[in-house]
Amino acid sequence: MLTRKIKLWDINAHITCRLCSGYLIDATTVTECLHTFCRSCLVKYLEENNTCPTCRIVIHQSHPLQYIGHDRTMQDIVYKLVPGLQEAEMRKQREFYHRLGLEVPGDTKGEACSAKPHLDSHRSETKADDSSNKEAAEEKPEEDSDYHRSDEQVSICLECNSSKLRGLKRKWIRCSAQATVLHLKKFIAKKLNLSSFNELDILCNEEILGKDHTLKFVVVTRWRFKKAPLLLHYRPKMDLL
Repeated sequence: MLTRKIKLWDINAHITCRLCSGYLIDATTVTECLHTFCRSCLVKYLEENNTCPTCRIVIHQSHPLQYIGHDRTMQDIVYKLVPGLQEAEMRKQREFYHRLGLEVPGDTKGEACSAKPHLDSHRSETKADDSSNKEAAEEKPEEDSDYHRSDEQVSICLECNSSKLRGLKRKWIRCSAQATVLHLKKFIAKKLNLSSFNELDILCNEEILGKDHTLKFVVVTRWRFKKAPLLLHYRPKMDLL
C-alpha cells in the first residue's frame, strides 16, 4: 500500500499561533469560533480586545477570558508532530521557575517526566533501562493521582426528570471537559444501582445527547451563552413522559 508523506511545512498553518507565528504552546481555543492560539498570547491580546484575532467575531462584550479554554487535544497533536518541542518547552519552564526561586508546578513536572523517555533514547541501552525502571517507580504515584484534574473542568447539575428513577443524592459534580456522555451514564447507573448504563438517556435542552459527545462539545454547542453549571437531565430510555 502506498503511503503519502506530508511535510511539516504543509501543515504549519494549522499548528501555529496567529499572534506569535510560533508553534502552539498551552493551546487555548475560543469557544465561540473554535480558533486556537497560545494561551499567553491570547490572554495578553484579550486584555485590550474582545474579538477573535482570526475571524474578528466578538467573543464577549465584557468578559472574553471566560469564553476560552485549554485545548489538550490540539496541544498533544502539536507535540507529536514537532520533534523536540515539548522537551524544549518543559526545559524553559523549569529554568524560569528556578530563576525565580519557585517550586516547579506539578503539571510541568508531569509533562517533563512523560517527555524524558525521548531524551533517554540517545543514551546507552543499559543506562536507559536502569533509569527508566527507577523513574517509573517514582513517577507512577504522581501520574496515577492526577485523575484528569489538570484538564479544563466543567461544572454540571444532573437532574432526574422521570418518576421511574430517583434523584442523585449529590447532583452537582465537576469533571474533565474531555469526559463523555457515556462516562456520565456509567456514573449515574453506578450511583442508582442500575443493571446497565444503556438503560439511560441524558438530555440537554430536551435533546438526547450522543454517548460519544464530550462535555466540552456539549457546552460549546448547546450551552454557549448560558451560565454555569451545565444543566443535564437523565431518564430511562424510551421514557417519553
